[in-house]
Amino acid sequence: MPGTARISSARPRPSSARRSGCCPARKRRIFSALGIVSGYFDADGIVGDLGGGSLELVDVKGRNHGKGLTTPLGGIRLSEQAGGSLTKAANVARKFLREVDFLKEGEGRTFYAVGGTWRALAKLHMELRNYPLHMIQDYRLGLDEAMIFLDEVIRNKDQREPAYQSVSRSRRALLPYGAIAMREVLAEMKPSRISFSQGGVREGYLYSLLSDSERRQDPLLSVAGELAILRARSPEHARELAAWSGEMLPAFGVRETVEEARYRQAACLLADISWRAHPDYRGRQALNLIAHGAFTGITHPGRAFIALTNYYRFEGLRDDQETGELATIATPRFLELAKLLGGLLRVAYVFSASMPGVVRHLRFEQPKDTASGLDLELVVPHDFAAFQGERIEGRLQQLAKLTGKRLAFRFE
Repeated sequence: MPGTARISSARPRPSSARRSGCCPARKRRIFSALGIVSGYFDADGIVGDLGGGSLELVDVKGRNHGKGLTTPLGGIRLSEQAGGSLTKAANVARKFLREVDFLKEGEGRTFYAVGGTWRALAKLHMELRNYPLHMIQDYRLGLDEAMIFLDEVIRNKDQREPAYQSVSRSRRALLPYGAIAMREVLAEMKPSRISFSQGGVREGYLYSLLSDSERRQDPLLSVAGELAILRARSPEHARELAAWSGEMLPAFGVRETVEEARYRQAACLLADISWRAHPDYRGRQALNLIAHGAFTGITHPGRAFIALTNYYRFEGLRDDQETGELATIATPRFLELAKLLGGLLRVAYVFSASMPGVVRHLRFEQPKDTASGLDLELVVPHDFAAFQGERIEGRLQQLAKLTGKRLAFRFE
């Protein structure tokens, strides 16, 4: 492996990684950066890819990558340089990383951890805290929590905690050195959070082969749309719901962030993927497919929001033993939005019978009769008046109870 090799701060196009004459270390850095770009929505921070012989560091922002450096701080190499001494290993890592000027540019941003040893650290942390969702992609720790955890791994040389059994035997010996390398990077960089990535060089290489238009696609909405095509009764209906629900939320006093809007659209695209299951199991199947699916471009709270939305859509706007674990991951805001969106979907699916061309004609608006005592009316064209029934009325009143608003149909 080379010692240290700097690259310029210019932001080359992904295709530059395949130019002749590009050194292997530089290629690895570029592909590691692209692995993060491909798996995150609007990445912003510094990527660290820890291998056996080197630690690659590279800055990423959006779809671009910039300054990068190769250091001889891979797990195996660091242990060899230190002669088995963890104290010496920390000194070696600290000495190299103090010279990485651009690490300070990552302060307050995200550190993206790539590589098998660091994924093993994430898995160990999940076991220690009994985390309910064993999903490495975008598993996050705050800086203070990460530093405490890394110190514990470094001190716990005997690895007697039962949680260590979750890590393969071949990885365990290198865990303290991986923890040292990460701790020293974090001490120098001072990021706001650490995000562990399932993807890396291989995913970055595949991403580099895509066309520009393919690279620009949202990774979450792209796969949600494909799943709608594969599993939903009507992908067109799912797309209509994604647009309609965004137009209806302001009537209930909700203003979305960009992130929330993405997750809402994905939830609508995925809202019918379990329709082939027995009715008693559709909610559970939807929850499991989404919570445990190989999605990227999504946080763990966002994943919980989408899964819970579709559970509520089938099972009703209540919590039970199926929702308990995911509810601990979702934020209070996401829990509130999941039930609201689930309530809207319960009304829209029954009214439209999952047929396209119906929901776009429905709208919630202020009542025309101010003396009616209503807060909102679901306005329905007369052409669809025959669709009304006791079941739909019941679901509208469920939504009314959830939101604390008095709701009714109005046909015109």
